[in-house]
Amino acid sequence: MPPPGADEGALKRALEPVRADSGVQAEPERLGAAALDEGVALCLSGGGYRAMLFHVGSLWRLNEAGYLSRLDRVSSVSGGSFTAAVLAMNWPRLEFDDSGVARAFEEAVLQPIRKVAGRTIDRGTILRGALLPGSIGDRYVGALDRHLFGKATLQDLPDRPRFVINATNLQSAVLWRFEKPYMRDHRVGEVVAPTVPLARAVAASSAFPPFLSPVTLKLEESAYTAGTGDDLQRPPFTTRVVLSDGGVYDNLGLETAWKRHRTILISDGGGHVAASATPNRDWLRQPLRALGVIDSQVRALRKRQAVESFRLGLREGSYWGIRTDIADYGLADALPCPHTQTLALAQLPTRLAKTPAAIQERLINWGYAVTDAALRRHVDPEVARPQGFPYPDAAVG
Repeated sequence: MPPPGADEGALKRALEPVRADSGVQAEPERLGAAALDEGVALCLSGGGYRAMLFHVGSLWRLNEAGYLSRLDRVSSVSGGSFTAAVLAMNWPRLEFDDSGVARAFEEAVLQPIRKVAGRTIDRGTILRGALLPGSIGDRYVGALDRHLFGKATLQDLPDRPRFVINATNLQSAVLWRFEKPYMRDHRVGEVVAPTVPLARAVAASSAFPPFLSPVTLKLEESAYTAGTGDDLQRPPFTTRVVLSDGGVYDNLGLETAWKRHRTILISDGGGHVAASATPNRDWLRQPLRALGVIDSQVRALRKRQAVESFRLGLREGSYWGIRTDIADYGLADALPCPHTQTLALAQLPTRLAKTPAAIQERLINWGYAVTDAALRRHVDPEVARPQGFPYPDAAVG
């Protein structure tokens, strides 16, 4: 039954099948609340190192509350895929105790992420790719191989939770998902048990155009399961897959979780395009401004979809974002996070550039604090209040 005051017309429309010509893949078995899995899905947005660090703060708080071990799916794009992939690769090392809390979280997840946040990856990758033989995309893959993922492949991911690393297929103009059981694009088809390096999957997911994009997959046509693509299962769509940042298509990493799970937790470390009285009009910076406006609008639409669904009772869970005012949760005992200070963190650049230790700690603290507020207000009011920030001296500003 819908909650009191719910718009029954909105509920009905939300549960209607997707039109075949809408450009969205219809999955009839997953439409309708009754068909949703009861498990918990976590979505990690893009936003460069800023989002990567914000999300690790969210994971820290979820772990303390016993929710990390309860996750059934982690869906990520761009900077969120850094955090998700480090978590996935090191999942066997987490050492969950009887209460479902990972004792080795800091060693297995926090430390590798903070280490890479102390390095600049984007500038050198772009310069070497532009000036030396080889593509920028391949050099980006090499950088992630050296600094984070080594020789790990998608087959090194755990069976549960299911990790979904999302990229955008520039050929088919839809989502390309990397998972352990398969990688697929509903138009191009499905490859079972892919052995793609984890570094390449994350690079594709975070290859923001025009500087780090694209990342290419070279595949044999025989690698695909016959008949799994809707209309593009043929070369060159199957044999040379051209991928860009997952946030181009879905900047919250929401789609692959939304179609399946009833409870959705959304961590949004992405940005917001500020007003500008004099936007740049040159050929390079004007398109970047336009990309930012598009990203902001798509993010806002997906956020509204999620929040309204929570309000109407179509889904359970919560949204929290790097631009959220923690006072909006109405918790008298929320951790102290002045909105002026957290907005300053939200305005940090989204590059993959060396981040000072103090800024790293503030971003982690802010992700931790706002996740705590969202969790206790909208998901589980029985969760105990934390004693304080992970890095008390840094606070959020």
